[in-house]
This record gives sequence, C-alpha cells and structure tokens, in this order.
Amino acid sequence: MASEHLPAARHTHVLIIGYVWPEPRSSAASGHVMQLIECFLEQGWQITFASPANEGEHKADLAALGITEVAIELNNSSFDHFVSELQPDVVLFDQFLMEEQFGWRVEKHCPGALRVLETCDLQSLRHARHQMLKEQLKENGSREHFGDVFAAPDATLFQRMATMDLAQRELASFYRSDLNLMVSDVEIDLLTTHFKVPADLLHWCPLMLRDLPDNAIGFSERLPFLCIGNFRHAPNWDAVLWLKNTLWPLIRQQLPSAQLHVYGAYTPPKATALHNAAQGFHIMNRAEDALEVMSAARVSLAPVRFGAGIKGKVIDAMLCGTPTVTTPIGAEAMCGELPFPGAIASDAQSFADEAVALYNDQTRWQQAQLDGFAVLKARFRHEQHCASLIERINQLRDNLPAHRTANFTGAMLRHHQHKSTQYMAQWIEAKNNNA
Repeated sequence: MASEHLPAARHTHVLIIGYVWPEPRSSAASGHVMQLIECFLEQGWQITFASPANEGEHKADLAALGITEVAIELNNSSFDHFVSELQPDVVLFDQFLMEEQFGWRVEKHCPGALRVLETCDLQSLRHARHQMLKEQLKENGSREHFGDVFAAPDATLFQRMATMDLAQRELASFYRSDLNLMVSDVEIDLLTTHFKVPADLLHWCPLMLRDLPDNAIGFSERLPFLCIGNFRHAPNWDAVLWLKNTLWPLIRQQLPSAQLHVYGAYTPPKATALHNAAQGFHIMNRAEDALEVMSAARVSLAPVRFGAGIKGKVIDAMLCGTPTVTTPIGAEAMCGELPFPGAIASDAQSFADEAVALYNDQTRWQQAQLDGFAVLKARFRHEQHCASLIERINQLRDNLPAHRTANFTGAMLRHHQHKSTQYMAQWIEAKNNNA
C-alpha cells in the first residue's frame, strides 16, 4: 500500500502557557488560541495547557479534547520541576507577559524546545493609540475629529511607541522567542519596517476559520443594529460609550425607531446603567451564541477608536453575512486589497450617516455581505494557515541552532533576562516563603 511508504508522524508535545484559561465565547483572543489548539491536534500532537490564572466560568473544556490541564504559579520554582519532567518539544506563550515570566525557566530546563510567542495584538500599539486618543479628546473637547488617531502605523507612531517601556518589553520578548505569531499583517509591516525586527522571527497567523459561508439570512429578515464585545477589553468599553453619548443619538435623528442591541461578556454595572429602552439602546449582557444574535442584526456597529490586532467582531459579522460600520482601526488588517464588507468612517457624523445608509440600502447591503464572504475565503481559511504554521514550526525545529545563532540580539536579551528576571523571581519566591 502507498501509505506504507509515508514517513511516520513526528512526535510532538506542545506546552501552551496561557495568560488566562481560554474562553472562546468571550473573546477573539481565546478563540485564536483554540484554533491553534485545533491545528496542533490535527497533527496528532500531544498538548498540555498550563496557566497561573483562576478558571473562569466560561472556560473551554480542554480535557474533553484530550488536553492535560495544569495550574502553575508565578515566581515559583515548582514550575522548574514541572517543565523539566514534561520536556516539551514546543512551548507556546500566550501573550508576552507569559514569556517574561516563564521564558527563562523554559530555556534553562528545556533548551531544545522551540519557543513560540502568540500575540492577539501588539499591546504597545494599542496603548500608544489609547494615549493619542486621550490627548486628542483633551485638545479638541467635544469636536470629534481624531486626525492622527486613526492613521495607519507609520514612522510617527513608531517614534511614540519606541520611547515606551511597554514597547521595549514587548519587543524584547519578540526577540527572545524563536517565532512570533502575528494576527495582523499590518503589524508585521510596522515591526519589520520601523522597528527592524527580522522577518524570519515573525509569522502571519490570523484567525483560522472553517466552513466558510456562501449565503446567510437576507436583508428583510433582519432588524436591529448590533454592537458586541468583551466589556473587560478597554477599546470595547470606549466604543460603547462613544455609541451611547454621540453616535446613537445621531443615528436616531435619522432613524427614530431604530433599535441597538449591545452584547458583551462580563457586563459591569456601569454598562447595565446605560440601558435605555426609550432611546432604543438595549444592554443585552452576554450572548450565549454570538453568531446567532449577529445573524439577526441588519448592521453591526464597531466604533473602535483605539486598538490593535484584528477585530473578532468584524470576523463574526462576515461569517453571519452582517455588514459592519467601523473606523480605520476597526478595519485594519482585515481585508488586504479587497473591499471592506460595509463602511469605514473617521468621524462621528460620517459614522452615523454610513450606518443609516447601509441600514436602508438593500442593494448596497447585499454587496457588502458578498464582500465579507470573499474576504473570509481569501484571508482566513483554516487549511491554509494551519498548514503554513506547521511547516514553519517543523522547519525551525530542524534548523534551531542556526536560527538562534542568527538571532544574536535575542541571545543577548535572553542572557540579560536570566540575570535580572531570574534573580527577581527568586527574590520574590524567597519573600513569599518567609511571609
């Protein structure tokens, strides 16, 4: 039989160190981690998931997938014994904070393990944009013209980021890692063009989706506007406030009977207090099935004024055939050269006008739906990105010594991290033991 001549599957044990336990129904970041897990399981790889975080009520059932779950502690040498016994082939850090905490321990006790950093967004970029937004609002007051806040990452934004402690920490973590998974190709360009990060340290790995649609519920069967997002994520809370105070009143001026449903995981009392049925502004709390409520909406509103990465809410809207109105930041890295499936606006009045026009114009709405289907198939297919990722990981494992020798900056940073982070962690552990 032909299969007798195929090479044996390569045994691979992956340790994933999560900043939190994944909750794929609560955030796109957790959804991306679960997609990576699915990709690894397809290869027959063994997976252990470890995290220092407390388990949330919506945590994914990893054990049902055959994944070993392990609770670990920060600044505790018990991790050293754990990872020494485990001896994983690949270690995936979910967010750079986990690489900071555990990277030096992994290198010390599992020097041959490939170290991969997964980043759902460039945190220093998100932080820089948040600061720019605050400055813009303070300078302009109630005038909603955001200027450079919505600009694509460029030399000016790089100069602001380069002075930030957060950026220096984040980029150091990138260099210390053997491979960095980036969901945004725009951020890859920022890192290679302005920060001069070597391209062979970066890999484009956006959301990886299966069963991409060709059709969805039609225009006439939908009614409300919708906004969705985890309330614990600062850009989402800012978006809801902008909607409530500025955008929704402008939309209701033109559509007096319009209704907006705002869904979000971990809805705080301050969000619930915004509910006002008379204004058509409904706080709906958590959506048990985000795709179901998205499919009932005619237009999704994503007024993101700062942030980074790619927007899971825009992906979900495309999957449901729901056009989106968003900002340049909300649309960033979503479509490449393809048309955005909805509308992009840079100020409040334009945002409201685009939302109303898309809500009323069935022909335009139907084209936006088709544009979304085209974007999904061109940029977010699971098969394409999973195969590319596995190939990249295997290539690096086969050439790891040469890869690390070429990354001399990373070697320097790891050397000094051993001397600083290691001793700080040991001091904290000793202090805790004596408490």
